[in-house]
Amino acid sequence: MLTSLKTNLGRLRLLALLEGLSLIALVFIAMPIKYVGNDPTLVKVIGPIHGVLFILFVLYTISVSIDENWRFGRTTWKVLLASVIPFGTFYVDKTILSRQK
Repeated sequence: MLTSLKTNLGRLRLLALLEGLSLIALVFIAMPIKYVGNDPTLVKVIGPIHGVLFILFVLYTISVSIDENWRFGRTTWKVLLASVIPFGTFYVDKTILSRQK
């Protein structure tokens, strides 16, 4: 795993994982605690973290797309679309990012 962090694509894959995990934490942990337990603390903490990771994922996708000369109509739009579909970053990592050179 550490060797893959030396490349832009490896770092994008890590961002995809972190963004997806932050969404899971937000939806399945923080939100139930907020609405069932009447405690919005975790949403106030995890929500902004997820937001930052989402923005970083989108910006880094564009950067990697330029560096790797991805064709927008073939790869870039799919990766960007995955960022707005819940848990799409896991799918795009398995089907697209893991197969890039």
